[in-house]
Amino acid sequence: MKLTMLAALLAGLLVLGPVSVPAQEEPELTEALVRSYDLLEAGNYPEAKKIYQEILSRHPDHPLALNNLAFIQIKEGDLPGARASLERALTKAAGYRLQVNKVCAVEGICLAFRPGGPAYGDQDLEPLVRLNLSLVREKLAPGRNN
Repeated sequence: MKLTMLAALLAGLLVLGPVSVPAQEEPELTEALVRSYDLLEAGNYPEAKKIYQEILSRHPDHPLALNNLAFIQIKEGDLPGARASLERALTKAAGYRLQVNKVCAVEGICLAFRPGGPAYGDQDLEPLVRLNLSLVREKLAPGRNN
């Protein structure tokens, strides 16, 4: 079921056409998000986590930084921490639009997203964070082999 949901999400992302929206953040922040995603994808979790923590020190509820931090927390075995990060991300994810440049998955329960740039976006982050949160909650459910 998880793979079906992930496949459907990825297919939906590929079908969407670009829609122009105003810039929602400064270029330096987008550069940090891209750099941290690239580190995450390369497996350099400590450096990626450091950048996400720096972003969150200046933007405490940044939904994309929180979502991608949850990816690292899952890799570290911190499912409760990932759930908390995703719950915080969900409070700000509605209306946060980004162009998803790349997607990577961890443990079949969390997707991280690489933004394409600060000035446009065709994907609302909320359903993506909601999917990640539901998968983490399922993994943490009593009776699951965690």
